[in-house]
Amino acid sequence: MKHCAIAGWGTVLPERTVTFGSGDRTVTRHRIADDVSHLDMLAGAAERAIAHAGIAADDLDLVLAACAAGVQPIPCTAALVQERVAPGARAAAFDVNSTCTSFVTALDVASRYLEDGDHERVLVVSGDVGSRFLDPAQRESAELFSDAAAAVVLTRGDGTQGVLSALQQTWPEHAHDTELRGGLSRFPAQAFADGDPADYLFDMHGRRALMGMLRVLPGFFERFFTRSGLTLDDVDLVVPHQASGALGIAMRRIGIPEGKYVDAVAEYGNMVSSSVPYTLARCLDDGRLRRGDTVLLCGTAAGLTANALALRL
Repeated sequence: MKHCAIAGWGTVLPERTVTFGSGDRTVTRHRIADDVSHLDMLAGAAERAIAHAGIAADDLDLVLAACAAGVQPIPCTAALVQERVAPGARAAAFDVNSTCTSFVTALDVASRYLEDGDHERVLVVSGDVGSRFLDPAQRESAELFSDAAAAVVLTRGDGTQGVLSALQQTWPEHAHDTELRGGLSRFPAQAFADGDPADYLFDMHGRRALMGMLRVLPGFFERFFTRSGLTLDDVDLVVPHQASGALGIAMRRIGIPEGKYVDAVAEYGNMVSSSVPYTLARCLDDGRLRRGDTVLLCGTAAGLTANALALRL
């Protein structure tokens, strides 16, 4: 076990909502206000996590930003968050990106620094404003995503808490099933006027992505449980990435029964990188997860990437 404890957490959910559909098919999604920035949302979640942990912001040793799409190409989003919430901290700051499962990857990275004794207090902050990249012509994705942010402060804990096991794998043959092509070196911002505007919007081939996910997940989770030595009976709750309305299908495919996992897709939709930590924070707030429980954080992401991490709280 890599010793790691959640000392505090915080979330930001925009008050502004949009509604799609009608009757029993109505869904509500949260969208950031025009006068609020991505960085505002990340900093808000980070400040709440720091306050919840009861530490001074300047005592942070490491800031990890785990977002699918950062605030700007350079510098890293973590440095911009640190500038806002902990400008006096003598801390390292860098980004971790496995798109929708970035928080899971960052938690694994942070636990290794904590276990090695390199850092004592780590801030991990995730969040995306997917609504600013959506293509209204692609209803499947335009009506799926919500904006949100979530953050945790991690310490080494008392020796009983930590990461029990983690596994991540990518299948690059599905790399273009979900993508945002424009904005960096392939299609730089200055090429927008003469380029294809679609390259600067999120592009998802939903059925192809779903079928790829369903094909790889059973084997991936079999390897995870074999490698970890855990069984599903050892897990108190599964907190998956709230990818889509097909979450239940994916859970059944890997043998996780209803009631063993959290499904909030109908309520909040896909929150991109903040999906897992936001759902985790809700479970900590409402008592569904308690100290000593083992939670399985998992999900799939663009790439196609699968991610799983077992954490004893």
